[in-house]
Amino acid sequence: MSVVGFDVGFLNCYVAVARAGGIETVANEYSDRCTPACVSFGPRNRSIGAAAKSQVVTNCKNTVQGFKRFHGRAFSDPYVQRLKNSLVYDIAQMPTGTTGIKVMYMEEEKVFSIEQVTAMLLTKLKETAENALKKPVADCVVSVPCYYTDAERRSVVDAAQIAGLNCLRLMNETTAVALAYGIYKQDLPAPEEKARNVVFVDLGHSGYQTSVCAFNKGKLKILSTACDPELGGKDFDEVLVKYFCEEFAKKYKLDVKTKPRALVRLYQECEKLKKLMSANSSDLPLNIECFMNDIDVSGKLNRGQFEEMCADILARVEPPLQSLLENTKLKKEDIYAVEIVGGASRIPAVKERISKFFGKELNTTLNADEAVARGCALQCAILSPAFKVREFCITDVVPYPISLKWHDCEVFPRDHAAPFSKVLTFYRREPFSVEAYYNCHNELPYPDPTISQFLIQKVVPQASGESSKVKVRVRVSIHGIFSVSSASLVEVQNSDETEEPMETEQANDKDEQTAPEEPKGEKKSDQPPQAKKPKVKTKLLDLPIENSPQWQLADDMLNLFVENEGKMIMQDKLEKERNDAKNNVEEYVYDMRDKLHGMLEKFVSESDRDALSLKLEDTENWLYEDGEDQSKQVYIDKLAELKKLGQPIQERYTEAEERPKAFEEMGKQIQQYMKFVEAYKTKEEQYDHLDEADVTKVDKLTSEAMMWMNSAMNQQSKQSLSVDPCFRVKDIQTKTRELFSTCNPIVTKPKPKVELPKDDTPAEQNGPLDGQEKSQEEAADAGTTEKTGNASSETTENKPEMDLD
Repeated sequence: MSVVGFDVGFLNCYVAVARAGGIETVANEYSDRCTPACVSFGPRNRSIGAAAKSQVVTNCKNTVQGFKRFHGRAFSDPYVQRLKNSLVYDIAQMPTGTTGIKVMYMEEEKVFSIEQVTAMLLTKLKETAENALKKPVADCVVSVPCYYTDAERRSVVDAAQIAGLNCLRLMNETTAVALAYGIYKQDLPAPEEKARNVVFVDLGHSGYQTSVCAFNKGKLKILSTACDPELGGKDFDEVLVKYFCEEFAKKYKLDVKTKPRALVRLYQECEKLKKLMSANSSDLPLNIECFMNDIDVSGKLNRGQFEEMCADILARVEPPLQSLLENTKLKKEDIYAVEIVGGASRIPAVKERISKFFGKELNTTLNADEAVARGCALQCAILSPAFKVREFCITDVVPYPISLKWHDCEVFPRDHAAPFSKVLTFYRREPFSVEAYYNCHNELPYPDPTISQFLIQKVVPQASGESSKVKVRVRVSIHGIFSVSSASLVEVQNSDETEEPMETEQANDKDEQTAPEEPKGEKKSDQPPQAKKPKVKTKLLDLPIENSPQWQLADDMLNLFVENEGKMIMQDKLEKERNDAKNNVEEYVYDMRDKLHGMLEKFVSESDRDALSLKLEDTENWLYEDGEDQSKQVYIDKLAELKKLGQPIQERYTEAEERPKAFEEMGKQIQQYMKFVEAYKTKEEQYDHLDEADVTKVDKLTSEAMMWMNSAMNQQSKQSLSVDPCFRVKDIQTKTRELFSTCNPIVTKPKPKVELPKDDTPAEQNGPLDGQEKSQEEAADAGTTEKTGNASSETTENKPEMDLD
């Protein structure tokens, strides 16, 4: 059973797996542990990851990256409309109203949903994990930013399903980092002691997330999170791009923003420059050849100038940190350590501001790029029954307060523990709906606070005509997704005794009753029991619930996307096979042409060489003209034609190389048996048990083999190398095997054993004395029991144990 964690980032992705007793970040087919979050669409297939990244400039309109920010968002969303003009590729509205990506694929204009494009990326990451583990991958844990709303989380779960993955948990990125940090710590305070508070700061390419986590031995509790979803490394890139666009406009009179390809190249170079400035404070050059209109451009910048330009961005680093402390009511002195991760956390000015805010040195004990993926893999191992992991309890939080629309009841306040369930009691006579929404419009990075509407059906009044009591269980799942998990009607059954009102817990609002996690968590009355209270029988009836979540993919649409993904995977596979077949022809042409005038020169006649050379040249021209775009079978047939001429030449070379070794092996066999015959004739003692007829047979066969070998060698020496040999190496090997199979049993025949005369003297008694016999038997029985006990304990199922020490 596979245990895999996927860190699906804005710019890059990482895959971590559990194996060999630990967690390992695996490399892709390019031996790189970082896979770009990039999908490119072509006329015949898709390219994903590093292959797509290489097409960002050449196929910019059909190469998609940065699509993570469109999950669960409507096309009319102001955020989407604001970003629309800055994108190189086109976005369009899906029939459901969500955002889609418009590209040319298979020579047709297609609009793919964000779930489909993310599924394509997850399919690639799944393939990387399967290649590393050498087995199928299904169960996984996928990371999401902690500021993701319900609609965005559902979108990611759907994408995982389209990719054929069973997502065990959507894990908040800061929680994954906290798990990767805490599970290896041996010095955490005991459960009853004061918790150790650690702040985690994750500044990635497109999002800024912070969280404070309380650690005790064997458990982790997120106390609060604070974020800036629109602050990240890309903002620093934007500043550099804007600066150089203005500089090139003045210096070279170039309007960079009118050429998408030039703009993409500038973004790539600015990202490289940003990384260089993190390590150097001196002036650094930026040079791009043939940038626009065949003009080479250059510029320079240093870290000091860069930090001045980014002053507004850097000022946004502290507010989330301040919010963290305010939400948790912690002081800076209560923070044990500050861990930073994420690519943009390497910028010196960012590190300086975070360090200054907390007044302490920052820790970089975790791998800034891979910590999230490793934390996800650890969580997957904990959830998987196939691995035994040190017990570690993880409690996450609800990022935004969730309320229900009836008297604006807040069900889950901000930073409430998750996953968690609550039972609400309603009094209704007819079916009713419950609408869930986020009640923090200012904090929410999303225009629509609505989560979902739930219709509780088949609610009827009691037989007496009174309102029925309906228990509704609401839950924030392990994915951080809100739902009404169940609803039940409490039916009061008629009794012969005098009917009295049912005991229920009193609440301020008749519609509201919040109970703890357990279904039977209702409060018990503290009043003393009354005498002869009539019994009331109740029965719980499950009620159907109709769910209408915001921007949720319909089941039929989801199934269609799963089917389409399967077809695209098959198309990619067929195209790869076609390209491989074409490459095989091209490789054979170049390889054979070199060998004809090299190692194979002696083994081909001049006429045959000229004919084959001409055929190779014609094939090469065909490959770059009519054969540029042919089916797989055409390439296979073309290769077969070439091999029909080239294979005999290669076989003659191989025969000439292997023939001397085969003759040498046969000669050794003959020499060995000739020595044996000579030894027998001189009456050596070790062979005096052998039958003379058998030895004569060996002598005869050896002589025949010697004559055959000499004849074959003479015959072959007169033959030209450019002509097929008189006999094959396999003929020599067959002769050698025949000689061995006949002669070896005779040569190695063992001498008959001589039986020694039996001694009739009875064996001397050497057993225990009468008094010792019983005690020795008891000791033997005890030893047997002990062994049996050990054996039975060893037969218990041993799960692979992860070495986390």
